[in-house]
Amino acid sequence: MKIFDQLERKRAWAPEEQAILDAVRRVADEVIAPSAAAYDKSGEFPWNNVAHIQALKLNAMFVPEAYGGSPARYKVYLAAVKLLSEACASTGIIYATTFHAMKPLIDFGSEEQKVRLLPRIADGGLASLAITEPEAGSDATAMRTRFTPDGDHIVVDGGKTFITSGDASDLLLVFGKWSAIDDAKGAISALVVEVGTEGFSIGRREDKMGLRASSTVALEFDGCRVPRDNLLGAPGDGLKILFASLNKSRPSIAAHALGIATAAFKDTTAYMNARRQSGRRIAEFQGNQFLLADLASELALCEAWLDHVAALVDAGVDDLGLEASIAKLRASDLAMRMTTEAVQMHGGYGYIRDNRVERLMRDAKITQIWEGTNQVHRQLIGRSFVAR
Repeated sequence: MKIFDQLERKRAWAPEEQAILDAVRRVADEVIAPSAAAYDKSGEFPWNNVAHIQALKLNAMFVPEAYGGSPARYKVYLAAVKLLSEACASTGIIYATTFHAMKPLIDFGSEEQKVRLLPRIADGGLASLAITEPEAGSDATAMRTRFTPDGDHIVVDGGKTFITSGDASDLLLVFGKWSAIDDAKGAISALVVEVGTEGFSIGRREDKMGLRASSTVALEFDGCRVPRDNLLGAPGDGLKILFASLNKSRPSIAAHALGIATAAFKDTTAYMNARRQSGRRIAEFQGNQFLLADLASELALCEAWLDHVAALVDAGVDDLGLEASIAKLRASDLAMRMTTEAVQMHGGYGYIRDNRVERLMRDAKITQIWEGTNQVHRQLIGRSFVAR
């Protein structure tokens, strides 16, 4: 593990940053990891884990101080996501989803909106990002949710699907189309919906392959009247807000995927050094060493690239869509490969639900699908080299 120790030393955390990450690691090791298998089996939302995250005030690290936060670098946030996800991928994504939903409010919201809404997030509230619809996945411009202005309110009609934490959140950042704008892209707008608003309801909860303790639900809006004061920016600003937010949420998904990959790599190396075949540890067979070399190299490179992307964000660089896509693409592909190889190396034991690598393989798959499928990311990266 020397190469990973060197990467960690190069990060050179400030004392206060190291204290945050040490506290996260303790909770992850002592509370979250031991309960992960039980939550996966039951599908129960891990409220106890969320309570421990709230006690650490981890939401405060991405909320500005003026609104009750105690901000830290984006790099520290990503490290926290990775640690939580290594312990329990469901818990890691619950935490990350609140960031994904609220970063647009932090970056694009009015002062009045931030004063009114962000303190509850700094205090540990949960939030969800509502973009996907049954007929609008990777192509957000196909969404049909409708925002109709009505005096001091906006009437929301439509539905969303596959919304992470949608039945557990306090605030929802909902994307829809402004009724008075007749343009598939130009009509997209963003609105904060507070849970409990009349006309909003929770639909079907999905029974998923992985991340089973992280709830995924449908949302329904039927004449839902939301104060116009909750509109982010102006009507039609939604696509700009969405693209900017993806530059921060996609590296967050990369950190989530790397947490899963790290857990699988640790389990695999431990098992290969303990399991014996033909009188030798299976880690001593040359073919298996080649596999470990490939996996370790890819993990180290993905971690180093994510550090690079984090440094760009912390430096205030906005134009980093391709860098974010590369991080998400390679980290999620690695998570799937790492967990698949982990199951393979464990043999029949890896296929049994008592073994963590079985759960990790199920958890890894979604990382290649959401926040833009990896096919979409390959297209984005590839077409950037086409001469204009």
